[in-house]
Amino acid sequence: MTDGKDERRPAGGLEASVMAALWAADGPLTPGQVQSGLGTDLARTTVTTILSRLHDKGVVERQRRGRGFVYFPVREVQDAHGLTARRMHTELDRDSDRQTVLARFVAQLNPDDERILRDLLESDG
Repeated sequence: MTDGKDERRPAGGLEASVMAALWAADGPLTPGQVQSGLGTDLARTTVTTILSRLHDKGVVERQRRGRGFVYFPVREVQDAHGLTARRMHTELDRDSDRQTVLARFVAQLNPDDERILRDLLESDG
């Protein structure tokens, strides 16, 4: 039996867990409230670091409350799908040659995803 400390978490796993706690909340949360919601042995300072990184990435917003902050997801990132879309935009924004990046992205799509993308682009919604 492992205590969880020796297990490697998947990349982005902690961020995803923190985001899930924020999405499940009825309002903004303090780092301590997020920590309690995670039900893990993570230190509050670790949760605070994750929240700060998510804020730096533009995925969560924060407001001053007392001596600290409360955190909540930005409007565009209200679920895991929104988070994935935001990450895709962030990666696209890192390169000045958007046409080449998009062309290579589309060229690497499998046929089903290509069809879905074509349908989305051709729809009125």
